[in-house]
Amino acid sequence: MITSPPYYQLRDYGVGGQLGLEPTVDDWVEGLRQVLGELARVLKPAGAMWLNVADSFSRHRRYGALPKGLLLAPERLLLALARDGWRVRNKAVWAKPNPMPSSVTDRLSLTYEVLYLLVRERRYWFDLDAIREPHRSHGAKRARPPLALAPSWAGPLAGRHAGLQRARPAGMPGHVLGKNPGDVWTIPTAGYRGAHFAVFPTALVRRPLLATCPETVCANCRVAWRHRVAMCACAAPTVPGVVLDPFFGTGTVGLLAAEHGRDWLGIELNPAFVRLAEQRLRLVPAARGAPTGQAV
Repeated sequence: MITSPPYYQLRDYGVGGQLGLEPTVDDWVEGLRQVLGELARVLKPAGAMWLNVADSFSRHRRYGALPKGLLLAPERLLLALARDGWRVRNKAVWAKPNPMPSSVTDRLSLTYEVLYLLVRERRYWFDLDAIREPHRSHGAKRARPPLALAPSWAGPLAGRHAGLQRARPAGMPGHVLGKNPGDVWTIPTAGYRGAHFAVFPTALVRRPLLATCPETVCANCRVAWRHRVAMCACAAPTVPGVVLDPFFGTGTVGLLAAEHGRDWLGIELNPAFVRLAEQRLRLVPAARGAPTGQAV
């Protein structure tokens, strides 16, 4: 699942029953918790959810914070989801090199949003190799001694040096297929000539899609293959992986899914946005046996 729900009190999408215009930020959290609870019910055990949410500033304490104070809406939501059994695995920063200009003079301009990775199980499908990037440094001219797995000062939750243990003795800068892209992604905001208020940049969807939605799944046991290599012994046909966006908007997630050989499902309350999504998705070339999708 890859989605961006309505942010609290920032937009009116013009549809009854919409999320985002609740009286308080805690009401917004509760409404979104109910939706995500239903998503947890249909998420495959090895599946993941990427959630793009941003904060807003209070204009009256009735919204849930003192005037001019951040509402801490994403933090409130993530704490509630953690209590509901979601595991918050990552907080990726979407850094915007072209942010909206601001006339504010008593705080810093807002230049980023956050994309959270959440899962339900300890073990889930994640293909890091599909999103690795070229190393920026070269390997050492000669092998270096490995580092200790953990320094003497490390606490019980400190990270380990397992990756460097393998790379340093071979004189490599890191993994042979490239480096982990990390959790800060510099991606320009997207423009769209339509009536929608906010559109996912396609580049923001690509990494989550490739990393957590398999291209191929066994039609019999539903085990995900990796790079079209069988991960089961069924010898059964395969089907594409499926990605769901429950706040579909103009269909960027479906567009990227189709381009990368995945099936998709989109849910959208606003009929005008559904029509815009259908118009965009008709631009994707249809091929025999190509992945499918549906917006409702």
